[in-house]
Amino acid sequence: MTPLTRKKTVVAHSVRADAPQHEVQTNKALARWLAQILGFKFGGSYDPEKHRGRDLYLLPTQTLVGAAQAHQLGIKGPDDLWGGFVEHDFICTKAISHGLRSHLAHAPQGWSPVFSERVRNVVLDGLSVFSLDDARPAAEHLLYSGPIRLKPVHACAGRGQEVIKSLDAFDEILARPDIARQFSEGVVLEQDLSDVVTHSVGQSFIGDKVLTYCGEQYLTKDAHGEEVYGGSNLLVVQGGYEDLLALELPDDVRLAIEQAQVFDSAADEAYPRFYASRRNYDIAQGLDSNGKSRSGVLEQSWRMGGASSAEVAALQSFVNDPTMRAIRVSSVETYIDQPLPADAIEVYRGPAENSEFLLKYVTVKSYDG
Repeated sequence: MTPLTRKKTVVAHSVRADAPQHEVQTNKALARWLAQILGFKFGGSYDPEKHRGRDLYLLPTQTLVGAAQAHQLGIKGPDDLWGGFVEHDFICTKAISHGLRSHLAHAPQGWSPVFSERVRNVVLDGLSVFSLDDARPAAEHLLYSGPIRLKPVHACAGRGQEVIKSLDAFDEILARPDIARQFSEGVVLEQDLSDVVTHSVGQSFIGDKVLTYCGEQYLTKDAHGEEVYGGSNLLVVQGGYEDLLALELPDDVRLAIEQAQVFDSAADEAYPRFYASRRNYDIAQGLDSNGKSRSGVLEQSWRMGGASSAEVAALQSFVNDPTMRAIRVSSVETYIDQPLPADAIEVYRGPAENSEFLLKYVTVKSYDG
């Protein structure tokens, strides 16, 4: 990444036409905040007529897919956006975390077996499936070792996942009327863990600033009682992974960071046209069905995510005090209507996609290490 020496216009871009209001407004709030930090103009939401030919710095809600989309938006590389670019849709989903059942299994265009070979030792046991014909053999293979989790590759915030404990239960799923479509879009079958802690590890490259972080995610209940993403507590440093690892960190956190680094490097190797200025990885640590400790990268996020507001808050702190070594920041999402805590920064307050109310805010604390 190079310094943003040219004065760009920071623009929010809600990629999905049917994006929920909270996603659109969060996107705009973070883009406005980034513009303020960088000293750039905020251009509102992307408008092809208004912004064509302008020198933009884009904050998209999704990873950009395909050269045509990037070209249309004027994105030439990672200096032009806070997010990422892939050639094919599956690359920015959970699907790349695991290999196929065999070389005869259906694979999407652009699939690279190199990636699953490189990450085999840093992910949980699992398989990616892109065809109904491949589903049962994959499930049968994995169920020998214990319960598995079915994860649609485009689902987010933990929604749409199911735990399967037997082949009979999996057969019931295969009998559903829309199941062929779901598997054709991509499904991950992955060993299920208990007592899980989910770590967040990643980097953001914004202008001449490199932010590297580790932390933990936690869940909350939405208005329907479903457990969904509730926030992230991050420890952020100015600099690269070597600067983060120079801090005093527990062994489990160090393991998560090392696994994320392997996953990150594998993406660059297996998909050479991929680039990203936001690289976030979720790592699950828990117990398998035999009570053995396991740790593995679940998925990547090369786009605006739940922890993005915390990353922007950290960037603001480092810009305010360039001598600061590290800082603790937290992003919070709650479905309970409540006053904003003292010293918190509100990101969004209003209706949610699956609930009548959602509050998003950020808190900042000093690093006491």
